[in-house]
Amino acid sequence: MLELSEPKLYQQSLPDLQEALTSAARKARAPAGAPFELLFCFGLSRDPRFEAFGRLLFDWYRCPALEVFITPGETWRIDRIRARPLAKLGAEDAAFFREALHQHSQRDWRSPRARAPAKYSLAVLYDPQEELPPSSVETLRYFQKFAERHSVEVDLLTRKQLAELAEYDGLFIRATTSIDNYTYRFARRALQEGMPVIDDPASMIRCTNKVYLHELMQARGVPSPRTLMLAEDEDLKRAEAALGYPMVVKIPDGSFSRGVHKVESFAALKALTAKLFEDTDLLLAQEFMPTDFDWRVGVLDGEPLFVCQYQMARGHWQIIKHGPNGAKEGGFRTLAISEAPPRVVETALTAARAIGRGLYGVDLKQTGEAVAVIEVNDNPNLEHGVEDLVAKDELWLRLLRWFIQRIDA
Repeated sequence: MLELSEPKLYQQSLPDLQEALTSAARKARAPAGAPFELLFCFGLSRDPRFEAFGRLLFDWYRCPALEVFITPGETWRIDRIRARPLAKLGAEDAAFFREALHQHSQRDWRSPRARAPAKYSLAVLYDPQEELPPSSVETLRYFQKFAERHSVEVDLLTRKQLAELAEYDGLFIRATTSIDNYTYRFARRALQEGMPVIDDPASMIRCTNKVYLHELMQARGVPSPRTLMLAEDEDLKRAEAALGYPMVVKIPDGSFSRGVHKVESFAALKALTAKLFEDTDLLLAQEFMPTDFDWRVGVLDGEPLFVCQYQMARGHWQIIKHGPNGAKEGGFRTLAISEAPPRVVETALTAARAIGRGLYGVDLKQTGEAVAVIEVNDNPNLEHGVEDLVAKDELWLRLLRWFIQRIDA
């Protein structure tokens, strides 16, 4: 009820909902027209064209009766969502409400699948179609077998299984996170159910917004590359004077090296920002720090979990090179935490603790004695044979203990 009381409280759901609404309207070839309202009761509507949209709406907001104010167009817009008090339903709407309630309560309950006698159950959200997942299917299968030996049953869930989430004790997200896709919806639902979750919604919001992340690191005194915000064309000359070339330009919410560009001249900077400003109001310009590798320090619950060096992709200035034939990655070197430079580890811990007590991957550059945090990832890679190469099963055991301690509490 609180979330639906003001648009600013439910705006995070609108991109997902408006996409589903527009898709339903296009499939039904619904004509554009004047704004109108739709009543949904338990996810059902009297207009069958919006059945899929109604299910998604009910997934987001478990409210018996919801009224949606809609403006049709090229993209159908949701102007407002509000709970309809049952006492204010007219005779026709009340009859529909009773019918929807009956359908909702008469759905078949499936017998639960026979489970191994595990003490805990953990849902792992993944995307089997993702090109660069944070953990491969092979790694997740390994984690399943390891967890089974410690009385934790691990099930792999896809984006379509949100309704099953409450059957589990915890949620581990292994799909690339974003606050405007299904991963945030899963994290938010887990939090509502009182389940321990990696990544939690607050960490996702903090880490996926590079503008916020930069300001947070500055406030905590964490060293980072010289950075300027770009909001309009007048900022370009200021960035040129302060940072020089080459210069790195980032969108606020990129991941896996996407949305990160290097420019060599003012003409290139102006052309790139003109294109990027079509989709975002703010950009970040950073000094270019050429290195042969990036440090990645994995941090769990405020303590170091692993340390890796990710080498640059061949002939490229980033660890991942995106091209028409797919993504190519550089090599890696995994070190014992004790072998890593103490300044690198301590800087990473300071950065991660500013975000929360979950699982983070802190990317750092080192030039001489200087260390700078590039970004903090809320959804770091965990691959069997890479990040666990030194710690081996101790890494996975610490991860399980993180969930078990919170489930027991």
